[in-house]
Order: sequence, then C-alpha cells, then structure tokens
Amino acid sequence: MQITYDREVETLHIQFKDITVTTQHLTIGIAADYDDNGRLTGIEFLDVVKQLGNTTVFKKVILEDVVLGNPDNA
Repeated sequence: MQITYDREVETLHIQFKDITVTTQHLTIGIAADYDDNGRLTGIEFLDVVKQLGNTTVFKKVILEDVVLGNPDNA
C-alpha cells in the first residue's frame, strides 16, 4: 500500500495495488480506482486542504492490526 500527498494539486492518494485502473468519481472531491474485476485498488481525495482545513492530519498515521509479510499466511 502506498499513501501519497501532492501539495501542488492538493490530492491525497491511497493505493492498495499498483495496477491499471478505471476511476469512478464517487462524490465531489472523492474518486475510487478499480481493477478489471471491479475490485477497489485505490482512493483519491481532491482539494484536501480545503476539505480538512489544514494539513496537520498528515503528521500522524496510525496502523492497527497490520499483518507484515505474506497476508495469505496470516
């Protein structure tokens, strides 16, 4: 999984799989990426600073119950 923030265009992208996708706009400022089988591969948030008010939310990331290694062996 990769999480990126682009300051120039104010987008936050959470990518679960690195694969060719089809993007569907869900609502104003939120788009979802899907693979050929219709599975979610990523989420993109547009105008993040406008929606959140500031970027302090990016200073802390909490991952709960993360399985490291091969998830099929969990």
